[in-house]
Amino acid sequence: MERESDKQVEYRQGRFRTPPGATEVLLVRHGESEPARPGEPFPLVDGQGDPGLAPEGREHAERVALRLATERVDAIYVSSLRRTSQTAAPLAARLGLTPVMEPELREVHLGEWEGGLFRRMVAEGHPTAQRMSAEERWDVIPGAEPAAAFSDRVGKVLAKLAAAHPDQRIVVVTHGGVIAEALAAATGSRPFAFLGADNASVSHLVLTEARWILRRFNDTAHLDPAFSTTAALPT
Repeated sequence: MERESDKQVEYRQGRFRTPPGATEVLLVRHGESEPARPGEPFPLVDGQGDPGLAPEGREHAERVALRLATERVDAIYVSSLRRTSQTAAPLAARLGLTPVMEPELREVHLGEWEGGLFRRMVAEGHPTAQRMSAEERWDVIPGAEPAAAFSDRVGKVLAKLAAAHPDQRIVVVTHGGVIAEALAAATGSRPFAFLGADNASVSHLVLTEARWILRRFNDTAHLDPAFSTTAALPT
């Protein structure tokens, strides 16, 4: 007769479980925005460039909606810049939710390089753009938002949203710089380690009072099912 003590004991690998009281945050970068053209600066909102979505960006928004429509989503947040609300619109319509505008989710302020000039300076390899990349600081750009202020802003707004949604999942449609800052804070990485999230990509954070946990970065399976190592330039 087999004794209880003779039975084989197994310890299987465990799966991640969201801690009680935590908030799941799906960070979605907005879809591709309109191109910058010489002599045609973007309109400004509170001093920041506010291009709308390009046709490709509207397709990105539809693909995000298809990807997340079957997920449990308790709220959708967008920044004060229209490319985020335009990206969120198809998902919000499918889920029957009204996106909430949170101004502190806006992109890092690029000072004298707002209105589309930033893209030109990066594309042309301007010395300040090269210094920005080497030092991993936005505020080498004249008049740009100080690094400490930007970090503080991103940390506070995400903590605020987490406090409002314990044990819930929210979608935050925001910008590449904000996503990079949030993930750097979660992991203790270099400031620009996560810069370059693709348009309409999904990154996943779990926020608790004790720590922020990174679960996913730059998921683009809804955009192209083929594996790709192509990196996107910061824009």
